Amino acid sequence: MTFQRARTEEQREIRRRAILDVASAMLHEMPVAAVTLNELSRRVGLAKPNVLRYFESREAVLLELLDRFLQEWLTELAGELAAGIDENLPMAERAAAVAEILSRSLSSRTVLCDLFGAQGSVLEHNVSVEVVARYKRASLDRLTTMTALIQNYLPELGENATLFSLQTMVMAGALSAYSTPPPSLQQAYQAEPDLARFHLELKDSLKLALTATLLGVLPRR
Repeated sequence: MTFQRARTEEQREIRRRAILDVASAMLHEMPVAAVTLNELSRRVGLAKPNVLRYFESREAVLLELLDRFLQEWLTELAGELAAGIDENLPMAERAAAVAEILSRSLSSRTVLCDLFGAQGSVLEHNVSVEVVARYKRASLDRLTTMTALIQNYLPELGENATLFSLQTMVMAGALSAYSTPPPSLQQAYQAEPDLARFHLELKDSLKLALTATLLGVLPRR
């Protein structure tokens, strides 16, 4: 991919989208930690300083992708919840269905979970106040959207739906790190099967964590 110099705002936006698309493709090939600005620049066909004209850092690119993937997931989640939950079921059954759908949906989106896991420790570093504030404002909108989705099926949660939504994303990121061990650790697990108890299947472990969280915040009758 090669570019001529962008001279209009429309051309700049085309460059930005192209950079994001290439970074997205890289994330489907490698973990977040392996995505470098040098390799991104090479694949895009721009010198590194030119990529930095559009994004101030690697982390700024990944934060924007995280928001893109989160929007896409929430759109799909709305349909998954609508198709999978009978609003007339008792509260406990609706809670179990919500935990099942969330865990299944998130475990099929490993890139999103990987980005969740890197957000606080990596992605929100090496970015300006302007970039991180813009991302956090967008995140508030996504959190509001997810909260409303959860409240549709578990109105009993009340204000706790916001905390549950936030914890869902945090847990998905944390647990994903234990579900995709690096090659050396996989070899260690094969050599010593007892060590494999540290390997967590994302869907099952996330479902257990979400169910336990819901049991803790739903009103008891």
